[in-house]
Amino acid sequence: MRKLLTALTLGLVAWPSVATLHEGARAPNFVTTGALGGKPFKLDLAEQLRHGPVVLYFYPKAFTKGCTLEAHAFSEAIPAFKKAGASVIGMSADNLDTLKRFSVEECRNAFPVATADKKVIKAYDVAIPLVGMTNRTSYVIARDGRIVMVHSDMDWKDHVAKSLAAVQALHR
Repeated sequence: MRKLLTALTLGLVAWPSVATLHEGARAPNFVTTGALGGKPFKLDLAEQLRHGPVVLYFYPKAFTKGCTLEAHAFSEAIPAFKKAGASVIGMSADNLDTLKRFSVEECRNAFPVATADKKVIKAYDVAIPLVGMTNRTSYVIARDGRIVMVHSDMDWKDHVAKSLAAVQALHR
């Protein structure tokens, strides 16, 4: 099981991750806890959307290689997301203490990460069956709450570029 989890989080195993939420669908609202710069906060998606589009990206497990590389890539791209008026929020099934550390060490204090509980995981259809983790799916949600882009792939490499392109397209 440990080898499977490692292979999944590195993107070495192709996991069938086809999100049921499609472009044009309304993003399910939720409230959860998270961390930014090591400090806990309450995340309310509806409140975040009042300030502009949101990139909601789900990742399997904090401090694994693929998730760390993805967090670094998002943190480096935060200036471009801000320029486009969007915020980025990472989501996983990790607990708050883990997210506090991850938000500092790997997200480099650049964006928040939050806990995806079972209800959020189900609503966004991002469960990896039998292992209690989320798959790697990025949603771009427009200010009106509609999903404008979905990218579901266990390989982390294209998530930032595809999310940024979708956010930038909202201004055209």
